[in-house]
Amino acid sequence: MAALKLVMMTVLAASFLILVSFSSSSLAADNSSLTTPVSPKNLCKTIPDPSYCKSVLQPYNQTGNVYYYGRVSVRKSLSQARKFSALIEKYLRNRSKLSVTAVRALEDCQLLAGLNMDFLVSSFETVNKTSRVLSNLKAEDVQTLLSAILTNQQTCLDGIQATASSWSVKNGISVPLANDTKLYSVSLALFTKGWVPKQKKVTTWTPRGKQLGFRNGRLPLRMSEKTRAVYEAVSQRKLLQAAAATGGDNEVVVKDIVTVNQNGSGDFMTITDAVNAAPNNSLAIDGYFLIYVSAGVYEEYVSIPKNKKYLMMIGDGINQTILTGNRSVVDGWTTFNSATLAVVAPGFVGVNMTIRNTAGAIKHQAVALRNGADLSTFYSCSFEAYQDTLYTHSLRQFYRDCDIYGTVDFIFGNAAVVFQNCTLYPRLPMANQFNAITAQGRTDPNQNTGISIHNCTIRAADDLASSNVTFKTYLGRPWKEYSRTVYMQSYIDDVVDPAGWREWNGDFALSTLYYAEYNNSGPGSGTGNRVTWPGYHVIGNATDVGNFTVFNFLLGDDWLPQTGVPFSSGLL
Repeated sequence: MAALKLVMMTVLAASFLILVSFSSSSLAADNSSLTTPVSPKNLCKTIPDPSYCKSVLQPYNQTGNVYYYGRVSVRKSLSQARKFSALIEKYLRNRSKLSVTAVRALEDCQLLAGLNMDFLVSSFETVNKTSRVLSNLKAEDVQTLLSAILTNQQTCLDGIQATASSWSVKNGISVPLANDTKLYSVSLALFTKGWVPKQKKVTTWTPRGKQLGFRNGRLPLRMSEKTRAVYEAVSQRKLLQAAAATGGDNEVVVKDIVTVNQNGSGDFMTITDAVNAAPNNSLAIDGYFLIYVSAGVYEEYVSIPKNKKYLMMIGDGINQTILTGNRSVVDGWTTFNSATLAVVAPGFVGVNMTIRNTAGAIKHQAVALRNGADLSTFYSCSFEAYQDTLYTHSLRQFYRDCDIYGTVDFIFGNAAVVFQNCTLYPRLPMANQFNAITAQGRTDPNQNTGISIHNCTIRAADDLASSNVTFKTYLGRPWKEYSRTVYMQSYIDDVVDPAGWREWNGDFALSTLYYAEYNNSGPGSGTGNRVTWPGYHVIGNATDVGNFTVFNFLLGDDWLPQTGVPFSSGLL
C-alpha cells in the first residue's frame, strides 16, 4: 500500500512539473513580444482611441514596452482620480447654492470617485510588481476593477446629465469626466494587452452541474450559546436545505450572528442597525457576519457600504421577509440612489428575501436592488419593481433561484453577472410602453462585463398575462455601445416578441453589441424571425457559449463554494 502511494505521489509530482513547465513556456511565449520596446504610436494602434492614447504616452518614453506604458497609464489614472475626487468635494462644499437633485448627483459621484481611487491603488500594486502575463485569477481581479472604474465614470456622468439643473455643474464635471474616462480606457486596454493571458478562459470544458451548499456549517470555537442556538435554527430551517441534502463537503464559515426582529425580541429592530454593527473590513477567511432578518415588512433604505465586507443576510423567505421603499427619478432621486437596497461591500450574500420598490410604473426609474459588490450572490430572493428593477451595476455577481419582476430595462447595468435557474417576469407597463428584460451597459470593448441568463424561465407576470391590451416584450436593448447579453438553455414563453431584441435609438450599437441565444426552448425561443443586426448571433457551438458559464465568465468555482449557494459550473 505504501509503495502504491509512493508511485501515485511520483506520478502526480511529474504531472505537476509537466503542467508548470507547459504553463511557464506558454507565459514565456506570451511575454516575449510584450517585453520588446515599442513606440507609443505603434502601441496605440490597437487601443480604442489611438490618438488620445498616443497623446498620453508620447511625453514619457520612446523605447518603453507594454509594461512600462501600462504602469505609466495606471499611475496617471490614479493621479487624475484624486484630482477629480477633490473637484467633487469642492462642489459639495457649496451645496447650499445647488439644487437638491444636483447635490444628489454629486454625492453619487463622490462615492464612485472614492471607489475608483481604491480600485486604482489595488491595480497599480499589481502592475507595479510584475512585467509578465498574470494567472487567470489575478488577471481577472484587476481587469474587473479597471472595468468597474469605467462603469463608475459613466454612472457619474449619467447622473450629472440627467438631474443636475445647474449648467455650471454639468459643464464643470462633464469635461474632466470625459477626459478621465479616455485615460482609464487606455489603462484597461494596456492591462489587457500586457497582463491578461491570451487564452484567459477555458472554453471547452462543460462540467456536470454541481450543487454546493451548507453541510454542518463550521463555527469558531468561541461562540455564545445564544448565537449557536440561532445559527442552528436558521441553518436547519432556512439555509439551502436542498443544497445541503446533496452531501457536498463545502462548509460555510460563520463568524458571528445577529438577529433582526421588529417586535424587539432580536438584537436589533432594523436591518440598518444590524449592518452598522457588522465588523469592518473582514476577510473571507474570517467567515461571514450573518444577519438573520425575521419575517416582516421593513420600510427602510439599506446600504451595505464598502467596509462591511463578507456580510450574509438571510430572511424567512420570499414574501415573508420584505424590504421595501419607493424612491424614484420622478421624485428627484438619481437612478443610482433610488435603490431600496444598495450593496457595495465585496462578498455579500443575500438569501430568502423580497426586495421591492413600490414607486410604480408612473414614476419611471425606481430601483429595488443596486448591486456594485464584487463576488456577491443572491439566492432564493425576489426583486420587484417596474422600470429599472435590478441594477447589476458593476463587478462580479451571481443570482440563483431568484424571481425578477419589471417592465422597461428591468435588469440593467454593467456587471459581469450570471442568472441561473431564475424566473424573469415582464409586468404590465404603462400605455404606449414596451417591456425590455435587459439593458446591458458595456461601454468599452475591453471590459469583461455582460449579462448571462442560464437555465432561466421567461414568462408573463399575472397582470400582463391577464391584460386585454397587447404589449410587446423584448429580450433586451443596447443601453451602451458594447452591450453584451446571452440567453442560453432557458425557457422563453410566447410573451417575447418574435424579433427578440429592440433598438435603443436608430442604428446605435447594432454593429458593436454582442447579443446571442443558445439552445433555448419554449414558444418564444424560435430564432427564425429574430433581428438581423451585425452584433446578433445564434450560437450553435457549445465551446463558444461556454465563455458565458459560471466557470468561465465569473471563474465562479474559485469563490462561489464558500457562499453555500448551489450553482452549475457549466452547461447543463
